[in-house]
Amino acid sequence: MNEYISAWLENFERQVMIRRALIVSGNIIDLAFNRFNALTPINRVIEGSLKTQGFNQVIFYSRLNGISGISSDEWNQLTQIGMKVEQGEEYSFDDDTQTTTQSNSNSGRIPIEPQNFFAVAERVMTQTQNKVAFIIDWSNYLFGQVNALSETERAWLQQISTSLRDSEQSNSPQSMVQAQSVLIFLCAGTSILPPSVYLNNPFFAEINIALPSIQEREHAILARQVQWNISDNLSVGSQALANLVTLTDGLSLRDIDNLVRLSRQQSGGININNLVSLYRYGKRQSPWEKLNYQRLKETQSILAQRVKGQEQAIQAVNKILIRAYTGFSGLQHSIKARTPKGALFFVGPTGVGKTELAKSLAEFLFGDEDACIRFDMSEFNHEHADQRLVGAPPGYVGFEEGGQLTNAVKSRPFSLLLFDEIEKAHPRILDKFLQILEDGRLTDGKGETISFADTFIVFTSNIGAAQILPDNDVNIVAQQFKQAVQSHFRDELNRPELLGRIGDANIIPFNFMKNTDVLKDIARAKLKPLIERLKDKWDVENVVFDNEDKALEMLVKQVNLQHGGRGVLNILTQALFDPLAEFIFECAQNPTQMKDKTLRIVQAGKLFDFEWE
Repeated sequence: MNEYISAWLENFERQVMIRRALIVSGNIIDLAFNRFNALTPINRVIEGSLKTQGFNQVIFYSRLNGISGISSDEWNQLTQIGMKVEQGEEYSFDDDTQTTTQSNSNSGRIPIEPQNFFAVAERVMTQTQNKVAFIIDWSNYLFGQVNALSETERAWLQQISTSLRDSEQSNSPQSMVQAQSVLIFLCAGTSILPPSVYLNNPFFAEINIALPSIQEREHAILARQVQWNISDNLSVGSQALANLVTLTDGLSLRDIDNLVRLSRQQSGGININNLVSLYRYGKRQSPWEKLNYQRLKETQSILAQRVKGQEQAIQAVNKILIRAYTGFSGLQHSIKARTPKGALFFVGPTGVGKTELAKSLAEFLFGDEDACIRFDMSEFNHEHADQRLVGAPPGYVGFEEGGQLTNAVKSRPFSLLLFDEIEKAHPRILDKFLQILEDGRLTDGKGETISFADTFIVFTSNIGAAQILPDNDVNIVAQQFKQAVQSHFRDELNRPELLGRIGDANIIPFNFMKNTDVLKDIARAKLKPLIERLKDKWDVENVVFDNEDKALEMLVKQVNLQHGGRGVLNILTQALFDPLAEFIFECAQNPTQMKDKTLRIVQAGKLFDFEWE
């Protein structure tokens, strides 16, 4: 026999020769390598292993399908154990009279109720030394909720417990190396048997089948080597093989078989990156692969179109993207990195463009501003708010709905996650961010693991904005904001490890807005949607100022600099938008007077007059 590829199998074969009951849970619907390293469904791997270990009969039972793996005659013989038959004789089931078990394909299914099945298992285990393995398949569907078991279910559990407690056991040296009848519970996911049955019970052992390891995935890929239809060379020791093994992290061996089928359905060879992206997300090409030299050269100019007066922040973002693209950060284009593609911490006063830069970055990276998924962390300020992100645990209200964060990433894996005002979140939630930044994955309340490997994460914060003076030098202000963030996480929250995951270089301070030219640029940007709406709804030809620069100068002088860009919008609404809305409302009685006309805005002190041309 070769060395085991599937590590759980070696432990299974050891425990099944010692214990009288096993709970095999986890990834049981997958394929696995049997003891002879052939790729087979896990239930058949277990069946073959038991027969090789010396079990004379391997009987599968499920609530729907009843008994399989044994003929009706053999099952009828087992049902007669401990029961008197005609002429007072008892059936003998000595090992030397045991007939060869028919395979599942040759034997039909025998319908039977659970209590009758467990009664037969109890008699076999307590009254004979037969070597029978009773496999309760899909046992996760057999019992209801642990805290609400019916009387019938409790009776089944008593039958199981009695079978184990009173089981026949030979203590001769020869019998100790031989198989003995055993109950095996196959559970998809986690075991739902009541813990009181198996915890601290020497009759039981738990075997968890995890997702396949690197070694298992590599052997599975090579086992299908001649069937792949890809442009890469998957020979032993090749870089393409190593890359594909890494890209399939988190996938099952059945997923790898599905990848093989998908590759055969493509016209011409497809490379492994596009194949895995197509399988995981339904997109042949990842948006990350569209980043190239020419596009990154335009990063600053593209982001500056929407974000005004934050040249240093935009330059810092650009440096991080370049560092990631070239591979020096270990994030972007690192095929082995399953952590998020990037993590930034924007800190600065309110209304200076932190959220706007995040939205612009999402549009730049993914081609759509809607790819920016925003979470207002002030809504997650209580202890159990983390359940809203990942979902309630089983048995709690809302369990079936999943979590807001995990659902969002599952439905849109290529996205920018914006956690706004992170300092307002409950400290317990920071544990989830640590897991995302470190492992690149989260498991939701339903037990499904969600990958964050193709996301970009941005935290925003106003930490220190109330204490830092806006009149200081720009570089001093930036340093003070960084120090305020470090002090908050290190001293107040006692959680410096979160900043350690993000990195000091990725803390990006934003400046106070003091430059009137910047404020005027923001005002001009806010006026563009107004002009477009007037054109679309009222067929206005154009909107012009009598003296635009003078009008904007008057407006920005009224802006509260502590409010930043939001202050500009507040003044525009108060001084211009509201009076203009009243003027348009009066003209709406006769809309034709506005059609194809130019609206002139005339400054009159701190007020505006409006006229048609």
